[in-house]
Amino acid sequence: MAIEEDYRPVAAPGRAVTTSVEWAEAREIGEDSRHGTSDLQVRRSWKQLFLPALMLLLYSLQCIWFVRTQSLTFDEPLHIAAGLEEWRDGRFELVSDHPPLGHLLPTVPIAHGDWTITFYDPTKVFRVQSINPDPVTLANRTRPVNVMLGVLLGVLLWVTTRSFFSVGAANVAISLFAFSPSLIAHFSLVTTDGICTLMVFATAVQVLRWRSNPSRAQAILLGVVLGLLLLAKLSTPPIFCLTFVLVLVLKPDRWDWSPRRWNWRAAVLATCVAMLVVWAGYFFHVSRLTIGDGKVNLSFPKRETVVRDSIGRRFKFMSAPLQKHVELVIPAGEYVEAVAEIFQRNENGHKAFLDGRISKSPSVTFYIVEALLKWPPVVWLLFLCSVVLLLLKKLDLPADLYVMLLYPVCFLVFAIWARITMGERHLLPIYPFVLLLASAFWEFAIGPSAGGVRSSKQGKRALVFIVLAALVVNAADALRYAPDYLSYFNVLIPNRTSYKYLSDSNLDWGQGLLALRQYEAEHPNEQIFLAYFGSVDPAVYGIRAAYLPEGQRVSGTVVVSATHLSGLYLSGSSGYQWVAKYPIKAVLNHSLFVFAVPSAGENSAPVPKTSERKSRRILHDPITQ
Repeated sequence: MAIEEDYRPVAAPGRAVTTSVEWAEAREIGEDSRHGTSDLQVRRSWKQLFLPALMLLLYSLQCIWFVRTQSLTFDEPLHIAAGLEEWRDGRFELVSDHPPLGHLLPTVPIAHGDWTITFYDPTKVFRVQSINPDPVTLANRTRPVNVMLGVLLGVLLWVTTRSFFSVGAANVAISLFAFSPSLIAHFSLVTTDGICTLMVFATAVQVLRWRSNPSRAQAILLGVVLGLLLLAKLSTPPIFCLTFVLVLVLKPDRWDWSPRRWNWRAAVLATCVAMLVVWAGYFFHVSRLTIGDGKVNLSFPKRETVVRDSIGRRFKFMSAPLQKHVELVIPAGEYVEAVAEIFQRNENGHKAFLDGRISKSPSVTFYIVEALLKWPPVVWLLFLCSVVLLLLKKLDLPADLYVMLLYPVCFLVFAIWARITMGERHLLPIYPFVLLLASAFWEFAIGPSAGGVRSSKQGKRALVFIVLAALVVNAADALRYAPDYLSYFNVLIPNRTSYKYLSDSNLDWGQGLLALRQYEAEHPNEQIFLAYFGSVDPAVYGIRAAYLPEGQRVSGTVVVSATHLSGLYLSGSSGYQWVAKYPIKAVLNHSLFVFAVPSAGENSAPVPKTSERKSRRILHDPITQ
């Protein structure tokens, strides 16, 4: 870890905290005066890039390892099929409650091929019947696109941390980033959580770029970023609204609360550009909204008309307005439809599992425990140390960083308010900001010689070595679960009891079929019964195990998905609990539990062969926000 000197001036008494722009300028002036020649600066800058480049390489290798060893998760086939539908037919229907960016980008490599995903009955449950040519190649073609987006997030994190603090702190941030299981996992899947995380962080970065240089070009670039933000996921409109307010009131050196001096031109320009980008994301579709006789008719290009006649009954205040005949033309009407659907989903709520209890509306405790169990302890330790030092006024942070931290606060408030948050992945956009603040502890560790951070003692070499040791421990901790990063829990939770604490995408999202296929190959003579949680029929991966219905008792080798052991989406939460009393032979992929069930009359019964395929159903929403 390079310890770089920083030339930031300490804020004088009575003066506002120095902005990151001023710090960067001070560093540049200091380096110019010290080195004197541009050649030496270039050589030094290349040396500074070695460690972040190495960390991003290690991050990418772990992502590729994950991509090649994990079967398609629950949501991925539908996202991929939606992307193919959008590219080939120009129709935005299959996943109408998600904006298209997370579908379009990963499916670019297969848009013009012969790739097909067939569902048993798309009108009921999105159960995958077949994937051609094969599911493994499909994953290897589509997932690397999101891996590249993860690398881009790493670059943004390093550059941003360096601008706020120093090269040393930036190296701490990128080292934590490279061995963050959640980032590795969700940027290696064809889902929308990774790209949402990237765009939230990129929006915060671009707002600060515009603040330091409030030009028309920067406002247009901010509008492009905001448009991509809205196209990433439907949890982002609050971030868009926050950004609009910030653009209005932020000046390069202060906040201005007088409406007459607000930056109306920049805010309106960025908003118009963002709306144009959203419209382009829907291929410039124009939809029609017709209201009358208590009904709402929505007509979209290349789709059948959608009729809603229950709005007036559900919302009494809408009964009278819906009787009037109105017709509206709406650009990107599919986005409006998606927003309406997500509000309905939020009203209905979604099941969540924590510590043996299933809840329809998760409490604040759920989010706290979820993050504590899924985020590495070293990250938490450094983050909390930085927060404590900040509260004790041992750290001086640039004013721009306080602006940036409004983003994770805003996202967290709305995530807690939502009733459809059931996985740590829905808190993932907060995580890069946690890494940013955690890296500030490095500034305290290297002491006042850094120039911009106060500390009570000189020469904190012990703290420096502690931080470096913590980074090594963090890497070792993440590699405990490699390459099954999606199932990661901190060291306090044994893998064999993990299903008792969290479920679904926190642990088992259907990613273990490749491991099960290998187990079958190594145990060809075993009779295996399988209770699998996932959207892909195991036969698509060549799995030969017999399907085990809920409540059916058998003997032999029984493989049960961790999500089914928790009972989260079963008709009865104890459907497979009977098997938990038997010895665990193995845990495949950290998500499939293999039990050895002895022969016994009361526990053994023939598995019905009729309607076996018909009974293969998933009691779970086909796609979750």
